[in-house]
Parts: sequence; structure tokens; C-alpha cells
Amino acid sequence: MSANNAISIQNLGKAYAGAAGPIRALNDISFDIAPGEFLSVVGPSGCGKSTMLKILAGITHKTEGDISIDGEEHDGPSDKVGIVFQSPVLLPWRTILDNVLLPVDVAGKRGDADRDAAMKLLDLVGLKGFEARYPFELSGGMQQRVAICRALIRDPAILLMDEPFGALDALTREHMNVELQRIWMERRKTVLLITHSIPEAVFLSDRVLIMTERPGRIDEIVEIDLPRPRRMDVVADEKFAVYAHHIRSRFASKAMF
Repeated sequence: MSANNAISIQNLGKAYAGAAGPIRALNDISFDIAPGEFLSVVGPSGCGKSTMLKILAGITHKTEGDISIDGEEHDGPSDKVGIVFQSPVLLPWRTILDNVLLPVDVAGKRGDADRDAAMKLLDLVGLKGFEARYPFELSGGMQQRVAICRALIRDPAILLMDEPFGALDALTREHMNVELQRIWMERRKTVLLITHSIPEAVFLSDRVLIMTERPGRIDEIVEIDLPRPRRMDVVADEKFAVYAHHIRSRFASKAMF
């Protein structure tokens, strides 16, 4: 494994115990992610995309294979990794500022510098002035911005995102895609995004990893050569359409998308 990669995965596999024997979720997954790269993962439902993310997050343990982060062996939770799930999972009794600072409070290390960092993140995502509000006072898109701030508060090198905009309406989702690109370009975190949306994957990514049906394997990794920053009107570009069509064609016979 190269120390030059932010994430290196070799021969990753995962099996769950079943009544009739082990159930394979992932099989022989190998790929690298460069520092600062934005990589999206698409694939049929049940192919193990979220399982792979949970293994990287340290929530679930692998069955076989090797994972390294910044050249160091990785097999559990890490301060180098931040996570954003589909649901913002904000605590309703905590203010927006206190929700962002939750990981710091759990670690028992809150100080003035942490509050300043949280305020800067809220400003970064366009939520300056909302720090004293509560989650019920924010829209779904605004709540997801808070979740992104919370994932970034301890300054992780890597951001894992599991279908973070799947519950949003189409227009809000498009806006959040533009916002996520802007945040990524400013902070340059290494991002691994799980998504069911091919246009979202093409719009946001440097590369798109396509997975097969369960047990999940890598079918293909597609490099996306589109200039940045990207605006939503890029979806009407012929080159964008070619990428989206190629990725969709891998699933055409299964009608997964």
C-alpha cells in the first residue's frame, strides 16, 4: 500500500452470518483514493456500497483484506475520518452550534478555539446567524449543512458521505450538490460519496466507481474530465451526457437506476 494515497483498499471482503451459511456482501475490492480526491460510488441496491463505507468509518469490521489511511493500517474509528449520513441525525434539544460541536463534547475537549472553528464552518455553509436556532427551525437542506459542519469540526482528512441528499427534493438536492462542490474546493478534503444518482456522481466527482450486484465487486472506475467549478447547467453538456450514459449503460439490463 502506498503512503501517497489518502485511502488504500486491497482485497476487501465482508461476509455476514446467515442461517444457511455466510452471506457475502463484498468480494475482493481493491482501489486507492488520492489526497484531496472526490470519488463517488454507485451500484445496484444491496451491492454493499454502504457496507464498504461503514467499514471505512470503523462502524463495521471487514472479513478480509487490508485498509490503510495515510499509509497507516486502519480497522476502527479514526479522528482522520468524518461521516455524513442520509439523515442529519441532529439532537433536537441542542442548538445548531451545539450540534456542530457534539463530536468535540463527546471527546470532552471543547474550548474557545472549537467554538470559533464551528462558527467558521457555519459561515462556510451559509448558516451564519443560525447558531442559536434549533433543528426544527431549519429546512432539510439546512440541517444537512449542519451535519456536514459536524463531520468537519475535528478537521478530518477524509469525509465519508452515505447518500447525504437522498431525502431532499430535486431542486434542493441540486443546490446542495453545488454547495458541496464549493465546500470541497475550499477545504480540499478527500471525499468518498455513496449515491444512487448518476448525475450527482458525475457532477461532483473526479472519478466514479461502479459496483456490481451483491456480492459487490468493482465493475469499472470512470474518470470524469470536466472543468471545475461546475455549474448545474453542465448537465446539458454533451460530454456530461456521455459520462452519464456510459455509467447508466452498465445497469441498463437490470433497470437499477
